[in-house]
Amino acid sequence: MSDKKFVTDSGIEIKEVYTGQHASELPGEFPYTRGVQKDMYRGKLWTMRQYAGFSTAEESNKRYKYLLANGTMGLSVAFDLPTQIGYDSDHAMSEGEVGKVGVAIDSLKDIEVLFDGIELEKITSSMTINATASTLLAFYIALAKKQGADIKKISGTIQNDILKEYAARGTYIYPPKPSMRIITDIFEYCSKEVPKWNTISISGYHIREAGSTAVQEIAFTLSNAKAYLKAALDKGLDINVFGQRLSFFFNAHNNFFEEIAKFRAARRMWAQMAKEMGATHPKALMLRFHTQTGGATLQAQQPENNIMRVTLQALAAVMGGTQSLHTNGFDEALSLPTEAAARTALRTQQIIAHESGVIDTVDPMGGSFFVEELTNQIEALAWEYIKKIDAMGGAVSAIEQGYMQNEIADAAYKYQIDIEKGEKVIVGVNKYALASETMPPLFKVDDSIRAAQMEKLKQLRSERNAEEVSRNLMALDEAAKNDINLMPHIITAVESYVTLGEIADTFRNVFGEHRA
Repeated sequence: MSDKKFVTDSGIEIKEVYTGQHASELPGEFPYTRGVQKDMYRGKLWTMRQYAGFSTAEESNKRYKYLLANGTMGLSVAFDLPTQIGYDSDHAMSEGEVGKVGVAIDSLKDIEVLFDGIELEKITSSMTINATASTLLAFYIALAKKQGADIKKISGTIQNDILKEYAARGTYIYPPKPSMRIITDIFEYCSKEVPKWNTISISGYHIREAGSTAVQEIAFTLSNAKAYLKAALDKGLDINVFGQRLSFFFNAHNNFFEEIAKFRAARRMWAQMAKEMGATHPKALMLRFHTQTGGATLQAQQPENNIMRVTLQALAAVMGGTQSLHTNGFDEALSLPTEAAARTALRTQQIIAHESGVIDTVDPMGGSFFVEELTNQIEALAWEYIKKIDAMGGAVSAIEQGYMQNEIADAAYKYQIDIEKGEKVIVGVNKYALASETMPPLFKVDDSIRAAQMEKLKQLRSERNAEEVSRNLMALDEAAKNDINLMPHIITAVESYVTLGEIADTFRNVFGEHRA
């Protein structure tokens, strides 16, 4: 607790929290509508993350060191599509995609290079990875051990949220049931061996990117969360242990007050939902979340306008009580962000934190007639969706029936029609457009990197112990066929330089592949 006195530029003292007519609800207390910490950003700023990863591990490592030197507090790793869907860079399905939307990771060798010169015990890392999350976490744990770190002290997050992949994003591999089994294996393993690791980041971000409304974003995310809770409870795990390591990932869109109300409603709903499912520990009842500004809101026309969009979205996330934040580069509708755009995005967060004054009191929007009513209305509409999904048999069943997908598609269609009719104004696109524009310098990924990755794989396979690799893959196959926790076997395999694709293929052979 800081004794620092907070004042405005005119010398007016600012209280830690203002209650007005809402004295019954305080920050840091159930149901956490007003925030999960009593003093929020007075005590500690949110973690300023910048999502980055492209090309090779060597190139991404340079960007990470650049971001850390510019004040980033935690790394957030983007992986290319082959890594996300379990193909090595030399697989035929990887052609044209290696290193394009994230960094290419084929083996522990790549992770060693990715984090070269970065001590894993001293930073937090967030990895946006789902179908292959168990393997990427195994790579990270194996590297931490090689660095001499105590794996009980390493902290970070894997997204590991496969249900939203079926509903909105599409980077799944296996059918839902074996995918849920892998996720609960991770819960179980980490609760004992890597207790500070957030084992899932239940994601509304991609649901919103696919075109959902704010209400659908939190309703579908919390329905998915309920399914993960149930799966873990069915496995015999303690909700008060694994529940503390669940985190969430939300989008911040343009409608400033609706976004703030959305975050407040989500916290209150989760506290109630977790309590109803048996949670009693405060940390298992707290909805802690990372926010990323809305990628789908970025426009290719007049891209500098995106700086203002990102600023408003970031401000809504902070005023809504986020624990961690990534701000998009203004050029991301056109390419991966340049270093200059990434720096401007990070500076946006730093200016909000250090110059705006919005962090000086907790939940500054609390007590606003508008925001309180909007919070209540969003919550009521979201519960209606959750009740419908429960009646279908839960999130997995609703996804299998195509319910979430259809609701998202309908919302996306309506939004686009409103833009095309001019009923929703997008500045620089359907109003205030320019006759001609000059594009900013863009970041390009060289197509030659696939050849470099293929050469690395060829060398790796010639140098590693083939007998040990074969033995470890057989053990992994056996564990997958039986009800044996997969994580220790995956870690052993990656330590012998088994590749990501070889692990994914082992599981494909046992579990099959999901077809939409």
